[in-house]
Order: sequence, then C-alpha cells, then structure tokens
Amino acid sequence: MTAPVIEVSGLVVRYGTATALDGVALTVGAGEAVALIGPNGAGKTSLVDAVTGVLRPAAGRVRVRGRAALVPEGRQMFGGLTVEDNLALGAWRRRRARGARDTARVYEVLPRLAALRDRRAGSLSGGEQQMVAFGRALMADPDVLVVDELSLGLAPLVTADLAEHLRALNTGRGLAILLIEQNARLALDLCARGYVLEAGRVRAAGTADELAAGSAVADAYLGAAASPPGKEGA
Repeated sequence: MTAPVIEVSGLVVRYGTATALDGVALTVGAGEAVALIGPNGAGKTSLVDAVTGVLRPAAGRVRVRGRAALVPEGRQMFGGLTVEDNLALGAWRRRRARGARDTARVYEVLPRLAALRDRRAGSLSGGEQQMVAFGRALMADPDVLVVDELSLGLAPLVTADLAEHLRALNTGRGLAILLIEQNARLALDLCARGYVLEAGRVRAAGTADELAAGSAVADAYLGAAASPPGKEGA
C-alpha cells in the first residue's frame, strides 16, 4: 500500500489557553481527493496552517511526503503584478530547477489564463483570480494540492467551472487533493472520501456516500434535499 502524501495524527493546536484542534487525525493517499468540511470556527484554517508548516502544533504529528502546494483562502494575489508574474512566484522554491519558471504548463492546464497573462491580477474577477491561485500552486509541481475554501465569494457557475478543473487535475493527472470547504455538497461531489470537523475535533469520517447518507451530516450541512427518497414529510 502506498504511504499517504499527508498523514496527520493526534494533532493539537492551541492559541494561548484556547484549543483550536484537539487530537485530529486524517490521511490523504497518493492520487486521492479528500474533503474536510465544517462550519466557521471548526479549526479548518488551523489544520491548513499546520499541514503547510505555518504553525507548529502543541502536540501530535503532521507528515507530508513530497511537495504540498496551497491554494489559499481569499486567493491572496499580488494585485499590482501581472498574471504571468503571479504564476512565476509559485515556482520560487524550485527556482534553481531547470524550466521551473516556465508558465507554459499552467496555460496548458488552464488555457483561459493565457489571454490574461499580461493583465494585473488586481483587475481580475474573483473567479479569474482563483484560477491564477490554482496555476500559481501548480507551478510548485506539487504531489498534493491543498485547496482552502474553493467556493468562497464566488458565483455558483464560476465555482462549478473551477470544480471541474480540480476534478481534471485529480482524475486526469493523478494529483492528490485536500479540499477544505464549507460547501459540503460541493466537497462530497468532488471527493471520494471526507472528514467532518466541528469544534476542533473530527466528528465523522467515511466515504462521500456514507457522509451524505448520515443523518447528522445531512441535517447540518446538506439540508432536506439530502433525505432519502420517500422520506420527505415522514
């Protein structure tokens, strides 16, 4: 069995006396797409920061095999720089590798960006900026892509388009994905497996179908539309 590209065990994150994560465990296998869903304040951002090395946990272990690249919440563009320059910054850690700053491979995956390459990132729409954030992460040539709040602030049609790009990266190119998302329906559609994080703890885990069928997850995150056929009004 292939070792996970992300392996988190017994993770505890504290800010002073407040505990943000309490004994969290999860894995992402090579080529796998895994969802982490939960409400605001659940600890999702703390987990992202621990996985990407931004913060040091109080206890537990985070192990990342290979390269992880982050598509951050809110896109975090360098608005005064062009799309081309924003993409090139994604290869900063690989800058000595031959061809590391060649953006052609990103335009191949995300062809709509080619027409925007000379535009300043700050002038783009939210969906276009999110696409640049994807491309910037891909410039790191990652083994796993950590996507923090794909749908945040975006119209449903824009989100659906970006979701298809993400699906193609996973199924077509074998790129592992950890998708952190409040939109449970979107996350469980994109990912075969997932975790539900609430108040700093994993409250449920399983396949996307198992989570969608579970009454607690369906009631809290998916609404009445997730009820089994024939159960409405029962």
